[in-house]
Amino acid sequence: MSDCPALVQVFEDNVELSKRLCSFVKDRYDEAVESHGKFHIAVSGGSLPKFMKGLSKRQDIDWTKWWVYFCDERYVSSDDPDSNYGALKQVLLDDISIPESQILKINSAVSVEEAAKQYEKEMKERLPSMELDLSLCGMGPDGHTCSLFPGHPLLKEDSVDIAAISDSPKPPPKRITMTYRLLRKCQQVVFVVTGESKVPMVVPSLHESPENRPPAGQVRPDSGKLFWFLDSKAAAGLPDRGPTPSLI
Repeated sequence: MSDCPALVQVFEDNVELSKRLCSFVKDRYDEAVESHGKFHIAVSGGSLPKFMKGLSKRQDIDWTKWWVYFCDERYVSSDDPDSNYGALKQVLLDDISIPESQILKINSAVSVEEAAKQYEKEMKERLPSMELDLSLCGMGPDGHTCSLFPGHPLLKEDSVDIAAISDSPKPPPKRITMTYRLLRKCQQVVFVVTGESKVPMVVPSLHESPENRPPAGQVRPDSGKLFWFLDSKAAAGLPDRGPTPSLI
């Protein structure tokens, strides 16, 4: 994996962060559609979907060009409260017009191992290169991202793009997740990290040597286009970096 540095932006509150994230996603959508006529985006669960709600108000997006995937997903039905798809549906998908066939959901009717294999197969059918235009990732207080947890064997998985996990330290235990192999193929990766509980993991993710970084800090796309959006609470441990650079 390459070791590209992250471009960090810090926002005073979540309102400003959400506005900037929605603008950033719109810009990446424009670039992708101009380049190849479609926009392939992966979204994480947790609190991240709520930051995308503002996209539903935009009148300058052709939602039929969106293809949506999930950075990880709990091994549950799509109407289960734990479903990452369900969380995104509630805050965004119900208010826009992406064709249902262009949203790739987990098949919870088969084993979790088979669900991971099916997800990768169907993703390759939609996106043969497996090069997502944009992945939106989060980070847990323990430094995990997607369902890549500290010390877990999946951190070393390099034979598949989508993997099953049956012993997640955070419930529910069964999930599927994108691996580092897939994340490093992404054209652009954005981390959205907020709250005081993330402070202990932000600095090592951004500034430690690769072997000492938590899982989130080990995501380094080969493209070199890596961004971290932080609120002021999550960024409290960072040194003063002067004016925030532009992402354009």
